[in-house]
Amino acid sequence: MITSRIIVYPKDVQRITGKSERYGRLLLKRIKDRLGKEEHQFVTIEEFSTYTGIKIEQVAALLIA
Repeated sequence: MITSRIIVYPKDVQRITGKSERYGRLLLKRIKDRLGKEEHQFVTIEEFSTYTGIKIEQVAALLIA
């Protein structure tokens, strides 16, 4: 499945993991911290996939454009 976006948002993390949106915000913050990103920078599908160990195709399939 091809998605038109490459950014992962907290709501996406909620959909992927089944956990709360708050957990999604926390996880994205952890990823940013690990990657040395600043607060205003985004987390990409590839970065999320690498950090969580979930295949990119599986992540992309669950994103809603």
